[in-house]
Amino acid sequence: MPNHIHLILREIKQNGISKYIQKLGGYSTYFNKQYHRMGALFQSRFKAIRIKDDVQLDTVFSYVHTNPVELWEAGWKKRKVKNPERAVKKLEEYWASSYNDYIGISKFPQVVDRKFFLEFYGDEKKCKQAIVDWIRFKAGQIELGPEIIE
Repeated sequence: MPNHIHLILREIKQNGISKYIQKLGGYSTYFNKQYHRMGALFQSRFKAIRIKDDVQLDTVFSYVHTNPVELWEAGWKKRKVKNPERAVKKLEEYWASSYNDYIGISKFPQVVDRKFFLEFYGDEKKCKQAIVDWIRFKAGQIELGPEIIE
């Protein structure tokens, strides 16, 4: 996304995520100095949402990895995806996402630890199916369970 990022982080040390975000803020300072600019690099302040269960984890994984659909399908969040097949293809072409890493096309192997989600879904095909299903849901082609958070 041009003005924000989404990260799904798993804390392995107490306060580890906060420390990581602080370092990311340090990068903003470096970037501003390097390019003689001022201000925030991202749209708004850091927000953290603790994931409470597997349903929410599935929803967040799908939301984060389909968020770039907004770039070519305005209104996707309101279930107005016009061409779901094109949306999936564009996601596979979008450079700034870890989506491809989860479906077996490695782009960021030094950054993305695939193991957790591959175990969660079962394999790369099921990771892809979660995304395809979410886009089809946003296109009004299928319904998902009532427990899904939009």
